[in-house]
Amino acid sequence: MEEWNLAPAAQQWVNVVLIWLGFAMLAGLLARTLVPSSASVGPVATLMIGMVGSVVGLFGLSYFLQGKPINPISPVGLFAASAGALVVLVIYRLTLAGGDSAPQKTSKSGNASG
Repeated sequence: MEEWNLAPAAQQWVNVVLIWLGFAMLAGLLARTLVPSSASVGPVATLMIGMVGSVVGLFGLSYFLQGKPINPISPVGLFAASAGALVVLVIYRLTLAGGDSAPQKTSKSGNASG
């Protein structure tokens, strides 16, 4: 069976992308754990919340550290990314989800009282 190999530079980029996707998913999962909801959020939404939260959290960390070099893939980076994902998740639930993450109850009788 023939093995498929990438150029070393391409392999490095693939590794970096996969590490960041895993890191973002972990940050999104931690944020969803801290803000439980009855609303079902899929893995793509969790990944997007984690990605945006990673950017927000790590930007905030670099702002407060005033330009000191940090390694974003570290325990401190994970904490910052999870905090950013938590902020993004709360904002998402308050704005896009209408502030109520619980499903609306409908009347089975069919009559609308208003």
